[in-house]
Amino acid sequence: MRYTQLQKSPVFLKIIFVISVAIIFFIGGITFKHITVLKKSSAWVSNSHEVNAELERLISYIKDAETGQRGYILSSDKSFLEPYYKSKILVRKSFKRVSKLTANSRTQQSNLKKLLFFINKRQNYLSKSLYLKEQGIYDQEILKNNLIIGKQTMDSIRIKIEDMMITQHRLLKNRQQEYESTMNYTPLLIYLTLIVTLVLITIAFIKMNKDLVLLKNTINTLSVANEANNLAEIVGGCGSWQLNFETNTYTFSDNEYRLLGCEPQSFEASLAVFLNFIHPEDLEFVIEKTKSIHTHNDLAPFTYRIIKKDDKIRYFRTVGRIVTIASGDKTFIGTTSDVTDEVQAQNLIEERNRELENNNKELTAFNYIASHDLQEPLRKIETFLSRLVIKDYSNLSKSGQQYVSSIQSSANRMRVLIHDLLQFSRTNKGEKVFEEADLNVLLENAKQELAQIIEDKKAIVESNQLPTMNVIPFQIQQLFINLISNSLKYSKAKTAPIIKINASIITHNEEDLLPNSNSKYYKISIEDNGIGFEQEYAKKIFILFNRLHNKNEYEGTGIGLAICKKIVENHKGFIVAKGIPDEGATFIIYLPA
Repeated sequence: MRYTQLQKSPVFLKIIFVISVAIIFFIGGITFKHITVLKKSSAWVSNSHEVNAELERLISYIKDAETGQRGYILSSDKSFLEPYYKSKILVRKSFKRVSKLTANSRTQQSNLKKLLFFINKRQNYLSKSLYLKEQGIYDQEILKNNLIIGKQTMDSIRIKIEDMMITQHRLLKNRQQEYESTMNYTPLLIYLTLIVTLVLITIAFIKMNKDLVLLKNTINTLSVANEANNLAEIVGGCGSWQLNFETNTYTFSDNEYRLLGCEPQSFEASLAVFLNFIHPEDLEFVIEKTKSIHTHNDLAPFTYRIIKKDDKIRYFRTVGRIVTIASGDKTFIGTTSDVTDEVQAQNLIEERNRELENNNKELTAFNYIASHDLQEPLRKIETFLSRLVIKDYSNLSKSGQQYVSSIQSSANRMRVLIHDLLQFSRTNKGEKVFEEADLNVLLENAKQELAQIIEDKKAIVESNQLPTMNVIPFQIQQLFINLISNSLKYSKAKTAPIIKINASIITHNEEDLLPNSNSKYYKISIEDNGIGFEQEYAKKIFILFNRLHNKNEYEGTGIGLAICKKIVENHKGFIVAKGIPDEGATFIIYLPA
């Protein structure tokens, strides 16, 4: 894994480059070394040949001197002495030349000293023989003795020169062996290093080729992404910008210019130019917000107004944050959105909310009138009617008595209607304070409130253990009251009502109508054995003032079940009804667990 990551990183190419350069330098060093060795070897060969040639000249000059001497002795012709005199100078020069050529060899220098001794000795005996000849002192024995010593000396010179030539040849041979041993492994070493270099260069080429292909694909992808981003900005009504912290320069996208009502890239992007478009009343606010760009990683969203090039006022919202790019440098990127429609919609909602608040205040005033001003004359009507019935009812005609009864019935219905309306209003506007409550206690309270009618109808109300929940207690109690009252109201004649209340916990996927916003729900069912209803009316019975029966058949205002539905909705729950004519009805409540 680490090798794969290294191979994909730019460091890998740098390592290969450094190694390749090092190998090239290494090969260059070896090549230079061997060229130097070759040059030295060539110089040594040349030096050896020059030494040998010079030694041969040296002995030749000595021989010339000896030949000239013999010719003079035999012929007494002084012309034979010319080579003798020249050879002395030539021998001296040749000896110096050999001495210079062998200056780096101690052996040859030692040989030269001995050779010089023999040369001087030979020249002395040559000079001595010539002297005797010139003086006319011609003694055969002396001359013979001189010639013998001269010959022996000459032999010693030849031997010493041969020794020097052999020594020079040996030195040359040793140097050639050293050169050959060096040159033997040089081609292999150079070949191996060249192969390694080629392998590394090939790997680097393959890597660079892959990188180029990847770079090309990346550029293509970025081009497509850039165009897609430009299109998304146009469709979404937003623009983007960047701030380079190193150069302190800004870059605007094309749509950023369009949002300002300008042609893309029509001016150099900068904060100063952008601030010229800010609404004067929001300018200080925007400047204060943009100060945090250099000190915070994030720029919290904020909304402000701008004046476009065509003098239209629009609302912008800006947000941004710092990102670290691949090179390690930090860049601040931001987006600017045109939220004019959103702000205008929000303003409209606020205006509608104010209107709704005013309407609610009017409704509250109506509730006050309904609960006080309307009930006050109703109470007086009922009071006067009761007095009329007590004192003068017998004095009225039958039609008058019938009218009084109708007025009493209507006044009673009006009182019930006002009470139910107040209950419905209270359900809508009452404070929704949730608290932990035991539903068993709330059910018992509801049964106590309905105790008289339960006793009158000889009803049986059964229930299993109900849960403890976070609810609005008085609303849940009202829910039980309304549903039990509904079952008692629509019970069969001459049949004791039986009401069964059960509770269980279920998951959202057990019922089709339940959303998955909550995983679990409490299912509370209220089942009775009353007159029931057709299932097609299951939704209509929860509509305000909607009734399935004539008011002369069953009392009621058509508000009770609407209140039940509103209470369940206040608890984020659902209520459904199921009915079978002449068999009974079941109301099922689902409340989030």
